[in-house]
Amino acid sequence: MKIVAVTSCPTGIAHTYMAAEALEKAAKKMGHAIKVETQGSIGIENKISLKEASEADVVIFAADVAVKDENRFSGKPVIKVEVQKAIKNAAEVIKEAEAMIEKSSS
Repeated sequence: MKIVAVTSCPTGIAHTYMAAEALEKAAKKMGHAIKVETQGSIGIENKISLKEASEADVVIFAADVAVKDENRFSGKPVIKVEVQKAIKNAAEVIKEAEAMIEKSSS
């Protein structure tokens, strides 16, 4: 499964990057490809291109603030969770993504 994710918190410092790292580790451990964009205090890093967004099977927003350029992901299944959930239980978030994809393909 190809996953793209955006992480963002109100201050855009530690939690943004902690969520990104947790999602990356969990997805890779579960055998999925993932690219995580961070939207923090220094702007957007590791920006997801339109091509990458269109090729993704699912989108995860682990964000406590509005995601910038959210329209890049229109038409894709989207899971929205709080940053803390991604940090504390990234594997559960990835499992939600798997379930969403299974449901849409059946």
